[in-house]
Amino acid sequence: MKLLRYGEVGSERPGLLDADGTIRDLSAHVADIAGTVLHPASLEMLGKLDPKSLPAVAGKPRLGPCVAGTGKFICIGLNYSDHAAETGATVPPEPIIFMKASSAIVGPDDDVLIPRGSEKTDWEVELAVVIGKTAKYVSEADALDYVAGYAVAHDVSERAFQAERQGQWTKGKSCDTFGPTGPWLVTKDEISDPQNLKMWLTVNGKTMQNGSTKTMVYGVAFLVSYLSQFMSLHPGDIISTGTPPGVGLGMKPPVFLKAGDVVELGIEGLGQQKQTFKADV
Repeated sequence: MKLLRYGEVGSERPGLLDADGTIRDLSAHVADIAGTVLHPASLEMLGKLDPKSLPAVAGKPRLGPCVAGTGKFICIGLNYSDHAAETGATVPPEPIIFMKASSAIVGPDDDVLIPRGSEKTDWEVELAVVIGKTAKYVSEADALDYVAGYAVAHDVSERAFQAERQGQWTKGKSCDTFGPTGPWLVTKDEISDPQNLKMWLTVNGKTMQNGSTKTMVYGVAFLVSYLSQFMSLHPGDIISTGTPPGVGLGMKPPVFLKAGDVVELGIEGLGQQKQTFKADV
């Protein structure tokens, strides 16, 4: 299934995308795409519904973040061997973990605001893993049992805030609107191998990133298991798993985003996003 949330900010309704690309309303069956709705039993129940029996949504409504109630947005740094190489970094012996504030999450096509004082706002297409049931001390062999599905995430970054100011990376990752997520949550049964997905990103129509999850150093199952050793993962939590090469920071000379730029990005089988960048005045 492709589950989604549609409507104006703060008033999103649950829905799904049928085989014909029509949005179908799920409000009669679930309150939102969040919490216990992401549990395997609930997803199984939704999977038995006949999409054609659900009300069709007219027009092209705004799509919100594909999951609501995210408590933790956990990011993994330098998790692609070719991306680490372009930045001059070495692959770490254990995953680099940092947080993106949940307040950064927006819809897949919402505008992204370049924060005040920013000179180095950058792009990163990433595979997002959405947790479906509470995971604590889980094994790598069982880890995917705790995954509800996958989505496209745009880990927008302000590199000066991230690396040139004192402290940790979080403040360069957590600016308002820096976490577009969606367009939909694709349940894991539709993705046979999350470690073999093509991914891409363009800026103003020019291809910047053209990679694959094949070059991910620490795979999805490992990351879910690894993180669960340090913290409980709850339904709706998002793990953003890193980016392939082609970020602005890695170019010579570096290239960063400015107001008016349009970024499009996508992952095979998971849909695509499109954002216009604007100054946050």
